[in-house]
Amino acid sequence: MRADVLNSILAELNGSSADIEASAVLSTDGLMMASMLPQSLDEDRVGAMGAAMLSLGDRTSRELQRGELEQVLVKGSKGYVLMTHAGPDAVLSVLCKPNARLGLIFLDVKRAAESVSKII
Repeated sequence: MRADVLNSILAELNGSSADIEASAVLSTDGLMMASMLPQSLDEDRVGAMGAAMLSLGDRTSRELQRGELEQVLVKGSKGYVLMTHAGPDAVLSVLCKPNARLGLIFLDVKRAAESVSKII
């Protein structure tokens, strides 16, 4: 039941922008809760990396006195990975195209993260 609701949130998020290629909801300890990822990606690996990156982002933000972490953004030559907390126990991770309009995506991801946090 919960997985179905999470998958519908991800489907809506992926449909909100042609620039969003994939998305997933992970637990903060790296377990995949729901995903809309290409088959070429290993869900366990995506989960572990997402949790590690967000944990490191939390620590970095705290140690460097930047306040509460809002998001982690990784830019590669083939696009972006955006991760944000979705409540205290979950992470929303999104893969975007290299020419993505990030401002709009940030809003859509924030909205989706708020929806996820209400379910978890």
